Amino acid sequence: MRKFLLIALKDLKLSFRDTAALLMMLAAPFALTLGMGAVTGRFSGSSSTGLSDIPVILINQDGGELGNALVEMFSSADLADLIEPSTGTDPVDARAKVDADEAATVILIPAGFTNSIIPVQGSLPGDPVQIEIYSNPTRPNSVGVVKTILEQFLSQVEVGRIGGQVAVTELLTSGLITPDQAAAVGQSVGQSQANDTTSSIAIRQVTASGEEVKFDVLAYIAPGMALMFLMFTVTYGGRSLLVEQAAGTLPRLLVSPTTGSQILAGKIFGIFLTGVAQLLILIGGTTLMFQLNWGNPLPVILMVLASVLGATGWGVLLTALLKTPGQAGAIGSAVMLIFGILGGSFTNMQLLPAPIQFISRITPNYWGLQGFTTLAAGGKFNGIVTPLLWLLGMFLVLFIIGAALFSQRGLGKK
Repeated sequence: MRKFLLIALKDLKLSFRDTAALLMMLAAPFALTLGMGAVTGRFSGSSSTGLSDIPVILINQDGGELGNALVEMFSSADLADLIEPSTGTDPVDARAKVDADEAATVILIPAGFTNSIIPVQGSLPGDPVQIEIYSNPTRPNSVGVVKTILEQFLSQVEVGRIGGQVAVTELLTSGLITPDQAAAVGQSVGQSQANDTTSSIAIRQVTASGEEVKFDVLAYIAPGMALMFLMFTVTYGGRSLLVEQAAGTLPRLLVSPTTGSQILAGKIFGIFLTGVAQLLILIGGTTLMFQLNWGNPLPVILMVLASVLGATGWGVLLTALLKTPGQAGAIGSAVMLIFGILGGSFTNMQLLPAPIQFISRITPNYWGLQGFTTLAAGGKFNGIVTPLLWLLGMFLVLFIIGAALFSQRGLGKK
Protein backbone atom coordinates (compact mmCIF):
# COMPACT_ATOMS: atom_id res chain seq x y z
CA MET A 1 0.00 0.00 0.00
CA ARG A 2 2.84 2.38 0.87
CA LYS A 3 4.64 1.75 -2.44
CA PHE A 4 1.40 2.33 -4.35
CA LEU A 5 0.90 5.72 -2.64
CA LEU A 6 4.55 6.76 -3.04
CA ILE A 7 4.42 6.13 -6.80
CA ALA A 8 1.18 8.12 -7.08
CA LEU A 9 2.50 11.06 -5.03
CA LYS A 10 5.76 11.07 -7.01
CA ASP A 11 3.83 11.39 -10.30
CA LEU A 12 1.63 14.11 -8.81
CA LYS A 13 4.70 16.16 -7.81
CA LEU A 14 6.35 15.67 -11.19
CA SER A 15 3.22 16.87 -13.01
CA PHE A 16 3.11 20.13 -11.07
CA ARG A 17 6.85 20.71 -11.52
CA ASP A 18 6.54 20.54 -15.31
CA THR A 19 6.06 24.10 -16.60
CA ALA A 20 4.65 23.00 -19.95
CA ALA A 21 2.17 20.68 -18.27
CA LEU A 22 1.08 23.41 -15.86
CA LEU A 23 0.40 25.75 -18.77
CA MET A 24 -1.89 23.18 -20.36
CA MET A 25 -3.55 22.03 -17.15
CA LEU A 26 -4.21 25.43 -15.55
CA ALA A 27 -3.19 28.46 -17.63
CA ALA A 28 -4.87 27.34 -20.87
CA PRO A 29 -8.33 26.58 -19.38
CA PHE A 30 -8.21 29.84 -17.38
CA ALA A 31 -7.31 31.81 -20.52
CA LEU A 32 -10.01 30.19 -22.66
CA THR A 33 -12.61 30.65 -19.93
CA LEU A 34 -11.66 34.31 -19.66
CA GLY A 35 -11.76 34.77 -23.43
CA MET A 36 -15.12 33.08 -23.95
CA GLY A 37 -16.52 34.91 -20.95
CA ALA A 38 -15.49 38.20 -22.54
CA VAL A 39 -17.05 37.22 -25.88
CA THR A 40 -20.38 36.44 -24.22
CA GLY A 41 -20.34 39.72 -22.31
CA ARG A 42 -19.93 38.05 -18.91
CA PHE A 43 -17.28 40.55 -17.75
CA SER A 44 -18.27 43.69 -19.64
CA GLY A 45 -21.90 43.75 -18.59
CA SER A 46 -22.87 43.60 -22.26
CA SER A 47 -24.77 40.47 -23.11
CA SER A 48 -25.90 41.02 -26.68
CA THR A 49 -24.53 37.59 -27.55
CA GLY A 50 -25.52 35.95 -24.32
CA LEU A 51 -28.79 34.69 -22.93
CA SER A 52 -30.18 37.98 -21.68
CA ASP A 53 -31.48 41.14 -23.36
CA ILE A 54 -31.86 39.21 -26.63
CA PRO A 55 -32.78 41.80 -29.30
CA VAL A 56 -35.97 40.74 -31.10
CA ILE A 57 -37.84 42.79 -33.74
CA LEU A 58 -41.63 42.19 -33.85
CA ILE A 59 -43.62 43.12 -36.97
CA ASN A 60 -47.35 42.75 -36.33
CA GLN A 61 -49.25 42.89 -39.62
CA ASP A 62 -52.14 40.94 -38.10
CA GLY A 63 -53.57 43.42 -35.61
CA GLY A 64 -55.94 40.79 -34.22
CA GLU A 65 -56.25 39.28 -30.75
CA LEU A 66 -53.58 36.64 -31.26
CA GLY A 67 -51.10 38.93 -33.02
CA ASN A 68 -51.43 41.51 -30.25
CA ALA A 69 -51.17 38.79 -27.59
CA LEU A 70 -47.88 37.57 -29.07
CA VAL A 71 -46.40 41.09 -29.07
CA GLU A 72 -47.58 41.66 -25.50
CA MET A 73 -46.07 38.37 -24.37
CA PHE A 74 -42.60 39.24 -25.71
CA SER A 75 -42.94 42.64 -24.03
CA SER A 76 -44.14 41.22 -20.70
CA ALA A 77 -42.37 41.76 -17.39
CA ASP A 78 -41.72 38.01 -17.11
CA LEU A 79 -39.39 38.21 -20.11
CA ALA A 80 -37.91 41.65 -19.41
CA ASP A 81 -34.49 40.31 -18.39
CA LEU A 82 -34.35 37.81 -21.23
CA ILE A 83 -35.83 39.61 -24.25
CA GLU A 84 -35.24 43.15 -25.52
CA PRO A 85 -38.17 43.59 -27.93
CA SER A 86 -38.72 46.34 -30.46
CA THR A 87 -41.48 46.80 -33.01
CA GLY A 88 -41.15 47.51 -36.71
CA THR A 89 -43.24 47.87 -39.83
CA ASP A 90 -40.79 47.20 -42.65
CA PRO A 91 -39.76 43.51 -42.99
CA VAL A 92 -36.89 44.35 -45.35
CA ASP A 93 -35.38 46.86 -42.92
CA ALA A 94 -35.82 44.43 -40.01
CA ARG A 95 -34.07 41.60 -41.87
CA ALA A 96 -31.23 43.99 -42.71
CA LYS A 97 -30.75 44.67 -38.99
CA VAL A 98 -30.50 40.94 -38.34
CA ASP A 99 -27.94 40.61 -41.14
CA ALA A 100 -25.97 43.46 -39.57
CA ASP A 101 -26.02 41.63 -36.19
CA GLU A 102 -28.14 44.35 -34.60
CA ALA A 103 -30.84 41.83 -33.70
CA ALA A 104 -31.08 38.11 -33.08
CA THR A 105 -34.40 37.51 -34.83
CA VAL A 106 -37.30 39.09 -36.65
CA ILE A 107 -40.76 37.72 -35.90
CA LEU A 108 -43.24 38.58 -38.65
CA ILE A 109 -46.91 38.07 -37.73
CA PRO A 110 -48.71 38.11 -41.10
CA ALA A 111 -52.13 39.58 -41.77
CA GLY A 112 -54.96 37.14 -41.18
CA PHE A 113 -53.14 35.12 -38.50
CA THR A 114 -55.88 35.60 -35.89
CA ASN A 115 -58.72 35.03 -38.36
CA SER A 116 -57.16 31.78 -39.55
CA ILE A 117 -57.55 30.42 -36.02
CA ILE A 118 -60.46 32.42 -34.57
CA PRO A 119 -62.81 33.16 -37.49
CA VAL A 120 -65.03 36.21 -37.47
CA GLN A 121 -68.57 35.32 -36.41
CA GLY A 122 -70.55 34.08 -39.36
CA SER A 123 -67.51 33.19 -41.44
CA LEU A 124 -65.45 30.04 -41.92
CA PRO A 125 -61.81 29.74 -40.80
CA GLY A 126 -59.34 30.93 -43.42
CA ASP A 127 -56.34 29.06 -44.75
CA PRO A 128 -53.58 28.48 -42.17
CA VAL A 129 -51.23 31.47 -41.87
CA GLN A 130 -47.70 30.85 -40.65
CA ILE A 131 -45.59 33.15 -38.52
CA GLU A 132 -42.19 33.89 -40.06
CA ILE A 133 -39.02 33.97 -37.97
CA TYR A 134 -35.84 35.35 -39.58
CA SER A 135 -32.80 34.32 -37.55
CA ASN A 136 -29.22 35.41 -37.10
CA PRO A 137 -27.02 32.30 -37.60
CA THR A 138 -24.23 33.79 -35.47
CA ARG A 139 -26.46 33.73 -32.37
CA PRO A 140 -27.70 30.12 -32.20
CA ASN A 141 -28.36 30.12 -28.45
CA SER A 142 -30.36 33.34 -28.51
CA VAL A 143 -32.33 32.17 -31.55
CA GLY A 144 -33.05 28.87 -29.79
CA VAL A 145 -34.50 30.71 -26.81
CA VAL A 146 -36.74 32.87 -29.01
CA LYS A 147 -37.94 29.82 -30.96
CA THR A 148 -38.77 28.01 -27.72
CA ILE A 149 -40.86 30.93 -26.48
CA LEU A 150 -42.64 31.23 -29.83
CA GLU A 151 -43.34 27.48 -29.94
CA GLN A 152 -44.84 27.59 -26.45
CA PHE A 153 -47.11 30.45 -27.50
CA LEU A 154 -48.26 28.57 -30.60
CA SER A 155 -48.81 25.42 -28.55
CA GLN A 156 -50.99 27.41 -26.17
CA VAL A 157 -52.96 28.78 -29.13
CA GLU A 158 -53.41 25.30 -30.58
CA VAL A 159 -54.61 24.00 -27.22
CA GLY A 160 -57.15 26.83 -27.12
CA ARG A 161 -58.35 26.13 -30.67
CA ILE A 162 -58.82 22.43 -30.04
CA GLY A 163 -60.34 23.13 -26.64
CA GLY A 164 -62.88 25.45 -28.26
CA GLN A 165 -63.83 22.81 -30.84
CA VAL A 166 -64.23 20.15 -28.15
CA ALA A 167 -66.27 22.49 -25.95
CA VAL A 168 -68.62 23.41 -28.80
CA THR A 169 -69.05 19.76 -29.81
CA GLU A 170 -69.87 18.71 -26.25
CA LEU A 171 -72.32 21.58 -25.81
CA LEU A 172 -74.05 20.71 -29.06
CA THR A 173 -74.21 17.02 -28.17
CA SER A 174 -75.68 17.73 -24.77
CA GLY A 175 -78.22 20.14 -26.23
CA LEU A 176 -77.04 23.09 -24.13
CA ILE A 177 -76.59 25.24 -27.24
CA THR A 178 -78.16 25.24 -30.69
CA PRO A 179 -76.22 24.99 -33.97
CA ASP A 180 -76.89 28.68 -34.54
CA GLN A 181 -75.06 29.49 -31.30
CA ALA A 182 -72.04 27.25 -32.02
CA ALA A 183 -70.04 29.83 -33.99
CA ALA A 184 -70.49 32.52 -31.32
CA VAL A 185 -69.55 30.15 -28.49
CA GLY A 186 -66.48 28.90 -30.38
CA GLN A 187 -65.35 32.46 -31.03
CA SER A 188 -65.87 33.38 -27.39
CA VAL A 189 -63.77 30.43 -26.18
CA GLY A 190 -61.03 31.22 -28.70
CA GLN A 191 -60.88 34.88 -27.73
CA SER A 192 -60.75 33.95 -24.06
CA GLN A 193 -57.80 31.67 -24.78
CA ALA A 194 -56.10 34.41 -26.79
CA ASN A 195 -56.37 36.78 -23.87
CA ASP A 196 -54.76 34.17 -21.59
CA THR A 197 -51.70 33.74 -23.81
CA THR A 198 -50.22 37.01 -22.61
CA SER A 199 -49.15 35.22 -19.45
CA SER A 200 -48.43 31.83 -20.98
CA ILE A 201 -44.68 32.28 -20.56
CA ALA A 202 -43.09 32.83 -17.18
CA ILE A 203 -39.38 32.11 -16.80
CA ARG A 204 -38.07 31.93 -13.27
CA GLN A 205 -35.44 29.44 -12.18
CA VAL A 206 -35.60 28.46 -8.53
CA THR A 207 -33.91 25.92 -6.32
CA ALA A 208 -35.79 23.24 -4.39
CA SER A 209 -36.04 25.67 -1.46
CA GLY A 210 -37.61 28.36 -3.65
CA GLU A 211 -34.50 30.53 -3.96
CA GLU A 212 -34.21 32.22 -7.34
CA VAL A 213 -31.27 31.21 -9.51
CA LYS A 214 -29.88 33.56 -12.16
CA PHE A 215 -28.28 32.06 -15.25
CA ASP A 216 -24.56 32.68 -15.55
CA VAL A 217 -23.07 31.79 -18.93
CA LEU A 218 -19.71 31.25 -17.21
CA ALA A 219 -21.26 28.35 -15.28
CA TYR A 220 -21.37 26.54 -18.64
CA ILE A 221 -18.09 27.78 -20.10
CA ALA A 222 -15.81 27.16 -17.10
CA PRO A 223 -16.72 23.46 -16.56
CA GLY A 224 -16.50 22.86 -20.30
CA MET A 225 -12.95 24.20 -20.49
CA ALA A 226 -11.87 22.44 -17.29
CA LEU A 227 -13.21 19.08 -18.49
CA MET A 228 -11.60 19.42 -21.91
CA PHE A 229 -8.15 20.06 -20.45
CA LEU A 230 -8.72 17.30 -17.92
CA MET A 231 -8.39 14.94 -20.89
CA PHE A 232 -4.92 16.41 -21.52
CA THR A 233 -3.99 15.67 -17.92
CA VAL A 234 -4.97 12.00 -18.05
CA THR A 235 -3.28 11.41 -21.42
CA TYR A 236 -0.17 13.23 -20.17
CA GLY A 237 -0.12 10.94 -17.14
CA GLY A 238 -0.41 7.88 -19.38
CA ARG A 239 2.37 9.24 -21.59
CA SER A 240 4.70 9.40 -18.57
CA LEU A 241 4.27 5.64 -18.16
CA LEU A 242 5.34 5.07 -21.77
CA VAL A 243 8.28 7.48 -21.33
CA GLU A 244 9.54 5.49 -18.35
CA GLN A 245 9.11 2.24 -20.23
CA ALA A 246 11.03 3.58 -23.26
CA ALA A 247 13.77 5.04 -21.06
CA GLY A 248 14.24 1.77 -19.20
CA THR A 249 13.40 3.15 -15.75
CA LEU A 250 10.23 1.08 -15.53
CA PRO A 251 12.01 -2.29 -15.99
CA ARG A 252 14.59 -1.23 -13.39
CA LEU A 253 11.78 -0.41 -10.98
CA LEU A 254 10.47 -3.95 -11.42
CA VAL A 255 13.83 -5.29 -10.23
CA SER A 256 12.99 -3.85 -6.80
CA PRO A 257 10.50 -5.65 -4.55
CA THR A 258 7.63 -3.89 -6.34
CA THR A 259 5.09 -5.79 -8.41
CA GLY A 260 3.78 -4.75 -11.78
CA SER A 261 0.30 -4.39 -10.30
CA GLN A 262 1.57 -1.98 -7.65
CA ILE A 263 3.33 0.12 -10.27
CA LEU A 264 0.30 0.24 -12.56
CA ALA A 265 -2.07 1.03 -9.68
CA GLY A 266 0.27 3.75 -8.43
CA LYS A 267 0.54 5.30 -11.90
CA ILE A 268 -3.24 5.28 -12.38
CA PHE A 269 -3.84 6.71 -8.92
CA GLY A 270 -1.27 9.41 -9.68
CA ILE A 271 -3.21 10.35 -12.81
CA PHE A 272 -6.40 10.47 -10.73
CA LEU A 273 -4.82 12.67 -8.03
CA THR A 274 -3.42 15.06 -10.65
CA GLY A 275 -6.81 15.38 -12.31
CA VAL A 276 -8.56 16.02 -8.99
CA ALA A 277 -5.99 18.68 -8.06
CA GLN A 278 -6.39 20.32 -11.48
CA LEU A 279 -10.20 20.55 -11.26
CA LEU A 280 -10.16 21.76 -7.64
CA ILE A 281 -7.65 24.51 -8.51
CA LEU A 282 -9.73 25.60 -11.51
CA ILE A 283 -12.93 25.59 -9.46
CA GLY A 284 -11.30 27.55 -6.65
CA GLY A 285 -9.72 30.00 -9.09
CA THR A 286 -12.92 30.74 -11.03
CA THR A 287 -14.81 31.09 -7.76
CA LEU A 288 -12.36 33.68 -6.42
CA MET A 289 -11.62 35.52 -9.67
CA PHE A 290 -15.05 35.53 -11.32
CA GLN A 291 -17.37 35.00 -8.30
CA LEU A 292 -18.69 31.92 -10.07
CA ASN A 293 -21.10 29.80 -8.04
CA TRP A 294 -20.47 26.11 -8.75
CA GLY A 295 -23.20 24.94 -6.38
CA ASN A 296 -23.33 22.99 -3.14
CA PRO A 297 -19.73 21.99 -2.20
CA LEU A 298 -20.35 18.31 -1.40
CA PRO A 299 -22.11 17.41 -4.67
CA VAL A 300 -19.49 19.47 -6.55
CA ILE A 301 -16.70 17.40 -4.96
CA LEU A 302 -18.53 14.19 -5.90
CA MET A 303 -18.79 15.43 -9.49
CA VAL A 304 -15.07 16.26 -9.48
CA LEU A 305 -14.16 12.76 -8.30
CA ALA A 306 -16.52 11.05 -10.75
CA SER A 307 -15.44 13.24 -13.71
CA VAL A 308 -11.78 12.53 -13.05
CA LEU A 309 -12.49 8.81 -12.73
CA GLY A 310 -14.29 8.79 -16.09
CA ALA A 311 -11.44 10.67 -17.76
CA THR A 312 -8.84 8.45 -16.07
CA GLY A 313 -10.54 5.41 -17.56
CA TRP A 314 -9.96 6.84 -21.04
CA GLY A 315 -6.36 7.68 -20.11
CA VAL A 316 -5.74 4.08 -19.04
CA LEU A 317 -7.27 2.68 -22.24
CA LEU A 318 -5.28 5.00 -24.53
CA THR A 319 -2.03 4.23 -22.70
CA ALA A 320 -2.67 0.50 -23.03
CA LEU A 321 -3.37 0.82 -26.77
CA LEU A 322 -0.45 3.09 -27.67
CA LYS A 323 3.19 2.09 -27.79
CA THR A 324 5.30 5.25 -27.80
CA PRO A 325 5.25 8.61 -25.98
CA GLY A 326 4.95 10.37 -29.35
CA GLN A 327 1.78 8.48 -30.17
CA ALA A 328 0.38 9.31 -26.74
CA GLY A 329 1.10 13.02 -27.20
CA ALA A 330 -0.41 13.30 -30.68
CA ILE A 331 -3.44 11.07 -30.19
CA GLY A 332 -4.03 12.40 -26.68
CA SER A 333 -4.26 15.98 -28.00
CA ALA A 334 -6.64 14.86 -30.74
CA VAL A 335 -8.84 13.03 -28.24
CA MET A 336 -8.86 16.09 -25.98
CA LEU A 337 -10.21 18.29 -28.79
CA ILE A 338 -12.67 15.70 -30.13
CA PHE A 339 -14.09 15.00 -26.68
CA GLY A 340 -14.27 18.75 -26.02
CA ILE A 341 -16.38 19.26 -29.14
CA LEU A 342 -18.54 16.17 -28.62
CA GLY A 343 -18.97 16.88 -24.92
CA GLY A 344 -20.34 20.39 -25.41
CA SER A 345 -17.35 22.52 -24.36
CA PHE A 346 -17.76 24.79 -27.40
CA THR A 347 -21.40 24.57 -28.43
CA ASN A 348 -24.89 23.83 -27.19
CA MET A 349 -25.41 20.07 -27.61
CA GLN A 350 -29.06 20.63 -28.56
CA LEU A 351 -27.90 22.26 -31.79
CA LEU A 352 -26.01 19.16 -32.95
CA PRO A 353 -27.57 16.31 -34.96
CA ALA A 354 -29.19 13.49 -32.98
CA PRO A 355 -26.49 10.90 -33.87
CA ILE A 356 -23.76 13.24 -32.57
CA GLN A 357 -25.73 13.83 -29.37
CA PHE A 358 -25.96 10.06 -28.91
CA ILE A 359 -22.22 9.52 -29.50
CA SER A 360 -21.34 12.33 -27.07
CA ARG A 361 -22.50 10.14 -24.18
CA ILE A 362 -19.31 8.10 -24.38
CA THR A 363 -17.29 11.15 -23.30
CA PRO A 364 -16.69 12.13 -19.67
CA ASN A 365 -17.00 15.74 -20.83
CA TYR A 366 -20.69 15.33 -21.63
CA TRP A 367 -21.68 13.81 -18.28
CA GLY A 368 -19.37 16.06 -16.28
CA LEU A 369 -20.84 19.15 -17.95
CA GLN A 370 -24.37 17.88 -17.29
CA GLY A 371 -23.60 17.47 -13.60
CA PHE A 372 -21.72 20.74 -13.04
CA THR A 373 -24.29 22.89 -14.87
CA THR A 374 -27.10 21.22 -12.92
CA LEU A 375 -25.40 22.11 -9.64
CA ALA A 376 -24.63 25.66 -10.78
CA ALA A 377 -28.34 26.11 -11.54
CA GLY A 378 -29.23 25.20 -7.96
CA GLY A 379 -29.62 21.43 -8.37
CA LYS A 380 -29.04 18.98 -5.55
CA PHE A 381 -27.55 15.50 -5.30
CA ASN A 382 -30.57 13.80 -6.88
CA GLY A 383 -30.02 15.90 -10.01
CA ILE A 384 -26.54 14.46 -10.62
CA VAL A 385 -27.17 10.79 -9.89
CA THR A 386 -27.31 9.87 -13.60
CA PRO A 387 -24.02 11.64 -14.51
CA LEU A 388 -22.32 10.08 -11.47
CA LEU A 389 -23.43 6.56 -12.40
CA TRP A 390 -22.40 6.99 -16.04
CA LEU A 391 -18.95 8.29 -15.10
CA LEU A 392 -18.33 5.52 -12.56
CA GLY A 393 -19.51 2.87 -15.02
CA MET A 394 -17.30 4.39 -17.72
CA PHE A 395 -14.24 4.13 -15.48
CA LEU A 396 -14.91 0.52 -14.51
CA VAL A 397 -15.43 -0.67 -18.09
CA LEU A 398 -12.42 1.20 -19.49
CA PHE A 399 -10.18 0.24 -16.57
CA ILE A 400 -10.97 -3.47 -16.96
CA ILE A 401 -10.26 -3.32 -20.71
CA GLY A 402 -7.06 -1.32 -20.17
CA ALA A 403 -5.80 -3.63 -17.41
CA ALA A 404 -6.37 -6.66 -19.65
CA LEU A 405 -4.39 -5.01 -22.45
CA PHE A 406 -1.55 -4.13 -20.08
CA SER A 407 -1.47 -7.73 -18.90
CA GLN A 408 -1.18 -8.99 -22.48
CA ARG A 409 1.64 -6.56 -23.30
CA GLY A 410 3.56 -7.31 -20.12
CA LEU A 411 4.15 -4.21 -17.99
CA GLY A 412 7.76 -3.12 -17.85
CA LYS A 413 8.92 -4.99 -20.94
CA LYS A 414 10.60 -2.97 -23.67
